[in-house]
Amino acid sequence: MLTGKQKRYLRSLAHHLDPIFQIGKGGVNDNMVKQINEALEARELIKVSILKNSLEEPTEAAEAFVQGTGAELVQIIGHTIVLYKESKENKEIELPR
Repeated sequence: MLTGKQKRYLRSLAHHLDPIFQIGKGGVNDNMVKQINEALEARELIKVSILKNSLEEPTEAAEAFVQGTGAELVQIIGHTIVLYKESKENKEIELPR
């Protein structure tokens, strides 16, 4: 579980990132969850964008990703979700205590 201080730090790092996944009409599926899990292992911190034509609510999509990947939800702002998961092999982000 992330503390408030850690979430603020991760939000500051995520500010400059571009979303690398987009959720459209199809919504969240198992393949997308698998790809997001792989991206989290490689990058640790990612943004996911939910398109306007998606029937998926941002909170529902974020919950599906957290359940499927074991990641931490950093932030939902508008139609953008920020996720963090500590990498097992390429740990780059050092969280404050």
